[in-house]
Amino acid sequence: MIDRLFRKHPRSIGETYVEHATTAGRFGAEMLVGGLACVVHAVVPALFERTASETVKRLYGRMKARQPAFSQQRPAFEEPQWQLEYEI
Repeated sequence: MIDRLFRKHPRSIGETYVEHATTAGRFGAEMLVGGLACVVHAVVPALFERTASETVKRLYGRMKARQPAFSQQRPAFEEPQWQLEYEI
């Protein structure tokens, strides 16, 4: 049970639990900051005009770069459901 909950996924992408937790924590924190900027922008459109879009692009670029080159499977970011249709 412990292995399935905490180690299986990090191992499947070639990371330790700590490496994966650190990366996921950083991504999550940046998403929160970008999301808060987007909420503020919704109320005061002159503020944070590009913050949410730039956050999404930056995180997408980093996630794309993390995809293993040796993978036989098509990376998630190339799947149609993950393609950006518009920019915030």
